[in-house]
Amino acid sequence: MTAKVAWVTGGIRGLGVMIAKGLAADGYDLVLNYRSSREAGERLAEEIRALGRQVLLMQGDVGQREDVRSIAARIRREWGRLDVLVCAAGPFLFRRIPLLDLTEEQWREMVDGNLSGVFYCVKETVRMMRKQKWGRIVTFGFTEVEHAPAWEGYSAYAAAKAGLVSLTRTLAREEAPNGITVNMVCPGDIRHPYKEAPISAATGKKDPRNPVGRPGTGEDLARVIRFLAHPDSDFITGAVIPVSGGFDNRFFSLNEKS
Repeated sequence: MTAKVAWVTGGIRGLGVMIAKGLAADGYDLVLNYRSSREAGERLAEEIRALGRQVLLMQGDVGQREDVRSIAARIRREWGRLDVLVCAAGPFLFRRIPLLDLTEEQWREMVDGNLSGVFYCVKETVRMMRKQKWGRIVTFGFTEVEHAPAWEGYSAYAAAKAGLVSLTRTLAREEAPNGITVNMVCPGDIRHPYKEAPISAATGKKDPRNPVGRPGTGEDLARVIRFLAHPDSDFITGAVIPVSGGFDNRFFSLNEKS
């Protein structure tokens, strides 16, 4: 096993799809996990194998510690290394719920899926990167999350992501001596059908919510992550990078298709 390996959590649907394809094009073998959509996972795995890369496709929820342990154990057993971890998985409730109306289950889903899941993945994989003295970790935030902004109706999600900023920056400091960079990307409001689309699909289209004038795509995000994963990007760590087209969450609307 000589090829580098990337694990894109939540990579079989949505924004993770173009990230997985992009890293495969850059020569990475891929680890992909899914909670229930095995069929979508198999389709993406076949596309990646057609690019000449290997794929480990596994069922598992990164918000569950035992699932993460099982996935990481198989990576160690079959491939013995992990070079890039992209924490793209993260649940979101597409409805406004005031804080006092949140159930404990909803709160736990948001915190486990968006914050604790990253902790579990890091705990199980960073030692592989340390052995190599090289690694790349990318987490996901939202627009202006580094300022811990209020986001009415989405308190649990926003709190988890704001906590993830601190976790990202702390890990970046702690792992810098080991050759591991840790950065966060913050997508704008990228919706269907553009989540799994190339930039060319949005060229000439209009989206007045974005100052750049067009919809964002999965490839917009994938380009930045591929850059961060490059060996020469070792001087960038602890960064929070917006990939938003200038979108401001004050303009977030539930009326758009998800």
